[in-house]
Amino acid sequence: MTKPIVGIIMGSDSDLPVMQEAAKQLEAFQIPFEMTIVSAHRTPARLYEYSQTAEQRGLKVVIAGAGGAAHLPGMVASITSLPVVGVPVKSSALSGEDSLLSIVQMPPGVPVATVAINGAKNAAILAAQMLGTTDMEIREKVRTYKADLEAMVMGKVEVMESQQDSQT
Repeated sequence: MTKPIVGIIMGSDSDLPVMQEAAKQLEAFQIPFEMTIVSAHRTPARLYEYSQTAEQRGLKVVIAGAGGAAHLPGMVASITSLPVVGVPVKSSALSGEDSLLSIVQMPPGVPVATVAINGAKNAAILAAQMLGTTDMEIREKVRTYKADLEAMVMGKVEVMESQQDSQT
């Protein structure tokens, strides 16, 4: 089995439906990952252990999703020198705006790359782009993915324009 190079962590199992989208995208890129729960508030010792050992375990990027106070991505970023991509998870109280603001408002020196609320798929794509700076195989997979997106949109353009032509 290939060693994981991306860690996907979340504050609670209730975040799994959102964070599963990151896992699906990494699987599509054939990027090995691990996924687990690490709560900043309920398991602080686990948070420190996970963050302190991430690099020596072979991780190169951490994707951290959390809702509410959403301290997980920032705390991981404060402990490891690896890049951290924060995913604000939509909460019932404030629709994820609290999570977004918590993750994006990091103090100087502790950056967290932040995607949209529930944007775990984009977090995985961003992680792949980060990895692609030194891994040409991953970079090519991202390039192909984006070309496929363009082809999909252009196919829709063709259909729409042909429908308009037939109406005139």
